[in-house]
Amino acid sequence: MTTPVQDYTEHTIAATTRRADVARLRSDFPILHRQVRGKPLVYLDNAATTQKPDVVIDAVDAYYRRQNANVHRGLYMLSEQATDAFEAVRESAARFLNARDSSEIIFTSGTTGGINLVAAAFGSAQVRAGDEILISAMEHHSNIVPWQLLCERTGAVLRIIPITDDGELRLDAYTKLLSDRTRMVAIVHVSNALGTVNPIKQMIACARECNIPVLVDGAQSVAHMAVDVQDLDCDFFVLSGHKLFGPTGVGVLYGKAQHLEAMPPYQGGGDMIRSVTFEKTRYNKPPQKFEAGTPNIAGVIGLGAAIDYLRGLEWEAIGAYEHDLLTYATEKLAAIERVHLIGTAPHKTGVLSFVIDGIHPHDIGTILDFDGIAIRAGHHCTQPLMDRLGLSATARASFSFYNTREEVDLLATAIPKIFEVMG
Repeated sequence: MTTPVQDYTEHTIAATTRRADVARLRSDFPILHRQVRGKPLVYLDNAATTQKPDVVIDAVDAYYRRQNANVHRGLYMLSEQATDAFEAVRESAARFLNARDSSEIIFTSGTTGGINLVAAAFGSAQVRAGDEILISAMEHHSNIVPWQLLCERTGAVLRIIPITDDGELRLDAYTKLLSDRTRMVAIVHVSNALGTVNPIKQMIACARECNIPVLVDGAQSVAHMAVDVQDLDCDFFVLSGHKLFGPTGVGVLYGKAQHLEAMPPYQGGGDMIRSVTFEKTRYNKPPQKFEAGTPNIAGVIGLGAAIDYLRGLEWEAIGAYEHDLLTYATEKLAAIERVHLIGTAPHKTGVLSFVIDGIHPHDIGTILDFDGIAIRAGHHCTQPLMDRLGLSATARASFSFYNTREEVDLLATAIPKIFEVMG
């Protein structure tokens, strides 16, 4: 079941236990022990990409060293082993998301690839001139541009759910925007720029009353909370492996079976066909229908290792720890003169965006790097959101379960040094 970040004050983790658990988890991630510019790395850019545990690195290495072969096509042992390992990850991903069947799991290049697949394949079959696609004002460009392209091709209209000044979706406006012209709601689960956790299940229920399909961008949510696509009742759910402690260039699209069966192929090529003649091609069934060509086999196997790693963690304890860390960081940065927090919705996870009076976020990020602190600075691929907030960019610290209060303290201590440099 998807659980928004909640008030965990009744189940806080004892400080000694927390330190021991985080130290153990940090030991799984080799890059966290390196230095940057002669100082210990403080990695606070997890919303952009997460670091990789040894088990993921080892799985990718082992595939290339001992198992490298193409999948689904060879009748020799290496190919059979590679195919078995590849398809085992599909089963694992289905369990991870609680899909009804592994055939509802499509391997993609990432969240962007998954959204483009749905916009092109589902959209081309379902959307016509005058129809409407509904997204929110806090979407990543990956959940804006594919729908704009669809609207340009079909004559459909993109409608925008507004947000409040603190970064919450206006649910009253959302329900009013739903109509008999709405053909799709595509909504982010957790904002990459604000950390806002949207009430996805409630929004899906509202859309369901109007028989409107919903795509959920889960790129930022799956690393922070358990997701159950059957409980959500979403039609599509997309995620990226590299934000889930897995390799880059791989992701998952979950789609309800009835949609995947009805959708035309997104791309043509090998493995997505049953037979080909010059007169006609017969397509394979899902999921193969949407996986043309040789896939990112090593990436999928690495993603499987990441999912297995995460399934071994206690999600409730992880959620409590991350909530405590975000609360601590919020208090520390809010207390610094000239620092202004951006995105103060009551339900948040993982992300703390801020600006400093008179200092551009790019300068903030550059100066912090000299202390070994890695944050993000820019518009975070959310330019319409920045326009709504009246900003060109923000600095963003984003957290994972391997971050610590000590790292937050280093960030808070380093920020006043920026004033000294910039004046």
